[in-house]
Amino acid sequence: MTITQRNAVEVTDLRCRYGDFEAVRGISFTVRAGEVFALLGTNGAGKTTTVEVLEGFRPAHGGVAKVLGLDSYRQRRALRPRIGVMLQEAGFFGDLSVAETVRLWEGLEADTGRRPLGGALERVGLKNKARTKVRQLSGGQKRRLDLAMAIVTRPEVIFLDEPTTGMDPEARRDTWAIIEELRETGTTVLLTTHYLEEAERLADRLAIMHEGRIHQYGTVEDVVATCGDRISFRLAMSPQELRSRVGEGPPVLAGSAPTVTYMEEGIGVLYTLPGPSAPDTVQRAHYTLLSWADKHDLILHRLELRKGTLEDAFLRVVGEAR
Repeated sequence: MTITQRNAVEVTDLRCRYGDFEAVRGISFTVRAGEVFALLGTNGAGKTTTVEVLEGFRPAHGGVAKVLGLDSYRQRRALRPRIGVMLQEAGFFGDLSVAETVRLWEGLEADTGRRPLGGALERVGLKNKARTKVRQLSGGQKRRLDLAMAIVTRPEVIFLDEPTTGMDPEARRDTWAIIEELRETGTTVLLTTHYLEEAERLADRLAIMHEGRIHQYGTVEDVVATCGDRISFRLAMSPQELRSRVGEGPPVLAGSAPTVTYMEEGIGVLYTLPGPSAPDTVQRAHYTLLSWADKHDLILHRLELRKGTLEDAFLRVVGEAR
């Protein structure tokens, strides 16, 4: 992997163990300066362990992990003032107010020569909670306080571990706006999330982890393109009626056999065309399908063509690994 000055994060053949269990199994990726990078994966995939190494909280057992050109663990004292961290769970002092908590955090942070970011509470929607005890906040409000503390010192790189968990839809979208604003001002953001819509909306590039390895890596468009297109429809008839009229099931399209689901209201048919998406392949597939329907005098209800999604890519990674 080529290391350049444009990379804010550089991971090469990273390995981490818990006793005999290898949680991270030789992964490599880079995060470019000023981009939003999403690290996705199932529970236990190794995402949080990877992020904890990059944050300097645990050493690697093999490979290289650098942030801003510094070894994330061995040089963590020099690195710490330059990064922001939002953990899955933060240890707040429940009897401090929200404002006191942020001031305490500012005091603990080393002087980086940059002014603390004014209005951090306002940015995360907690200005009216400044005098409220932390223990009186809801789960979603505590996540917003986590975010305020992560951005208050204007970090060059910010790590967000499941940043919108527990937030209502409005607070989630407000958090997305903050992340987009951070990118616009040149901050590098690495986030983990279980919300695929969140990754699809925010990420410039992403990696999908499963069982300690990276299985997909690239831009959202590149990863989704590997899934191919989907064609689906329904037939308002029973399997017996279909067999009597057609003699066999739906045709093979572009080398793809259909997935047929029998439902109370009829038959559901889904094709996953081989990726990447290609207009000529889709056109030929549609022609074949419509010719088949016309030949047998069939009506294709709810006929739909859609591109693959990030969810499709994610589920394919999990399915192929089984």
